[in-house]
Amino acid sequence: QVQLVESGGGLVQAGGSLTLSCVASERISGTYVMGWFRVAPGESRTWVAYHSTTGYTRNYADSVKGRFTMSRDDAKNTVYLQMNSLKPEDTAVYYCAATRNYRGTSAANWNYWGRGTQVTVSS
Repeated sequence: QVQLVESGGGLVQAGGSLTLSCVASERISGTYVMGWFRVAPGESRTWVAYHSTTGYTRNYADSVKGRFTMSRDDAKNTVYLQMNSLKPEDTAVYYCAATRNYRGTSAANWNYWGRGTQVTVSS
C-alpha cells in the first residue's frame, strides 16, 4: 500500500504563507486521488482539498477557497498545499490522504494517510 509522508508545517504569523508537501512511496498519477485534511484542536478531521488522478479536477473547502492551492508533481509522486493569507483558525495538524476510488470528502472514504504535519498560525 502507498506510504505518505508530509512535511513543511511550522509556525507562521497571521497573513503569512506555508507550503506543505506530501511524498508518496509509489506512482500516484492515474491511480490515486490525493487530498488534504486537517484536525484543529478539539475538532474532528475535516477535508481541505482534493486533486483528481488526472489533475483536471481540484476542489476546496469553502473555508480555504481562494487562499489555498493544491498541486501535484507526478514525476516526483508529490502533492503540495500552498497556503496563503493564513488565519489563526487554520491552526491544525494537516494530513495527506489518498484513495483509489473517490467517494466523497468524508475522511472515512479515504484509505491511506500520512502522519500529519503541524501548522500553527499566531495572531
